Amino acid sequence: MPWKLTPLLLFLAWMAYQCSAQARTDLLNVCMDAKHHKIKPGPEDKLHDQCIPWKKNACCSAKVSQELHRDTSSLYNFNWEHCGKMKPACKRHFIQDNCLYECSPNLGPWIQEVNQSWRKERFLNVPLCKEDCQSWWEDCRTSYTCKTNWQKGWNWTSGSNKCPTGTTCGTFEFYFPTPAALCEGLWSNSYKLSNYSRGSGRCIQMWFDPAQGNPNEEVARFYALAMSAGAMPQGIRPLLLCLALILPLWLHE
Repeated sequence: MPWKLTPLLLFLAWMAYQCSAQARTDLLNVCMDAKHHKIKPGPEDKLHDQCIPWKKNACCSAKVSQELHRDTSSLYNFNWEHCGKMKPACKRHFIQDNCLYECSPNLGPWIQEVNQSWRKERFLNVPLCKEDCQSWWEDCRTSYTCKTNWQKGWNWTSGSNKCPTGTTCGTFEFYFPTPAALCEGLWSNSYKLSNYSRGSGRCIQMWFDPAQGNPNEEVARFYALAMSAGAMPQGIRPLLLCLALILPLWLHE
């Protein structure tokens, strides 16, 4: 009888839904497994200056947020001013980039495992809102650097990053002729220039007003759901196979 199959079909559908829902949960409100990240996100009332937007739910500590604002932070001994004084308008973007990297719990859909001595995870191809990337490039185009990829290839013999032999200092616009070249190339494709605008719910905002809530929560949910939906056919295959096997029997009842 067809009605006898109803409990089985409902159970299989429920199991498929539960698997997909769990996948989405695993991508939300998480911290990377990296050098200075907390294990789990939580409130941090004393975050410093540009990291304050994440104080209600952060993967960084107050101490880390303070170090992120130093020209040569003790966190990584990385010097932004390796080619002379960086303009303040430019520097604020790098501070905000660091705050997003260290503090955001909304990057789960883009976290990837890596085999590096100082971290086990990184994020890759985070869709950065086009206005954030454009303003970063505009404010930094006349500051100076000597490399297109800041994640590797430095001379660390002094204990902090120096320009490698054979390179010369030039403007950001020389090394990064477009906003995409800067945002995507700077940290080995950590970011990807998005076609979406701030407030669209489809791109990560580096800058936001915490009084209006964290817009990146919605963005993370959207992409986590999309990733789960993309993976769902494999999870549902056993259900479909079961239905294919029992459907003839059901029709001949």
